[in-house]
This record gives sequence, C-alpha cells and structure tokens, in this order.
Amino acid sequence: MRLLIDDAQIDRIKELYEYYPVDGVTTNPTILAKQGKAPYEALRQIRRFVGEAGQLHVQAVSRQAEGMVREACRIVEELGENTYVKIPSVKEGFKAMRELRRRGILVTATAIYSPMQAFLAAKCGASFAAPYINRIDNMGYDGIGAAKEIHDIFKNNGLETQVLAASFKNSMQVLELCRHGIGAATVAPDVMEGLAKNQAVTTAVEDFIRDFEDLAGAGKDMGTC
Repeated sequence: MRLLIDDAQIDRIKELYEYYPVDGVTTNPTILAKQGKAPYEALRQIRRFVGEAGQLHVQAVSRQAEGMVREACRIVEELGENTYVKIPSVKEGFKAMRELRRRGILVTATAIYSPMQAFLAAKCGASFAAPYINRIDNMGYDGIGAAKEIHDIFKNNGLETQVLAASFKNSMQVLELCRHGIGAATVAPDVMEGLAKNQAVTTAVEDFIRDFEDLAGAGKDMGTC
C-alpha cells in the first residue's frame, strides 16, 4: 500500500519525508487555501521537493468538463507528467475523465461516497479512486467497508484502478485498509505520526537506554562506550 501525505505545508512535508517511507503528496482546494499562497507557488515547492518520481495529486475546481480538462492540462504543464489531476466523481467529472484518459493525463477520481461512483470512475479511466472514509462514516455508513468493497469491485472486474483512501480520523483505519491490501492511503500529518506512536514502545526504549547507561555510564551508547 502506498502512503501519501494529505497536506500542502512544505516544512511539515519535509519533516515527514525525513522519518517515514512516504510515496507522495495529495492536496485539495481547502488544503491549499490554508497555506495563504498562490496555488502554483505552493504546488511548485512540493513538486521540487518530492522530485519527478514522487506522486503529486492536485484538484481541478471547474464545474463543467471542458473547464476541468483545461485545468488539468495547465496542472500537468506546470507540475510535470507524474501529477494526478483530481476530478470529482460527478456527471461532468466522468466526461472529463474520459477525455483526460484519451490525452494520457493521469486522473484521481475524488469526492467518492459510494462504490458505484468508484466503478464508473474506473470505467472512465481513472488511475485512482478516492473514497472519503471519515466523511462516509459521518453520514451514518461504513467508510472502511466502502473502501474494501470498492477494492474488491476493481479486482473482480479486472479494472486497473486502485483505491486511494482519504479522510481518516485515526491510524487504526489506515491499518485496517493496509490489511485488506488497498492501493494507497493519504493521511494528514497527525494521523501519520500516529501510525507508529505508542506509549508502550516509548517506555520500552527508555528502559533499555537507562539500563545501558547504568552499565556503561551516562550519555554512553554502543558507539562511545
């Protein structure tokens, strides 16, 4: 399962890349608005940092298919070919996805709340389909269950599209989808930190350090004793 950062704050992205095996970055208009920068200024910073090989997902905001296609061409022109254009999974979006597939532009189908949306997006040529886990839960349905069902639909129908699960509230949701073998998950920085945060682990490490220093001396380690 690929692991992506759902954020546009460049310093935070750099910090997470330093410690965790991250595969790319996803953004959306709300995330970009929080940065207070011109959209392409923030996005170019991210692209320069992740390099040409890193995935970058950027959302189109037009309401009509023609506008989405126009935006997608500009996004790829500015940010490179390994940029996935996020297109909403609505009627106009499906039209845009088909045209972008014809042009060879990578698409991530977004704003997915149902397996049928994901199926249609896959048939339109989307590389990824992004169900909103927590938002589906908040509607009274099962977000994790929906993501699993979408994954199975793709697999059972021979579709190459992969699930890119989004909108998580905790690390256990990420683990559950990792266990199911979905294609990718994009998580906010605090959720990513929670993937490995465990007080029992911290306590165990501190106990080992204290015992070693009792043996070898304060501040000593296996490189200095």
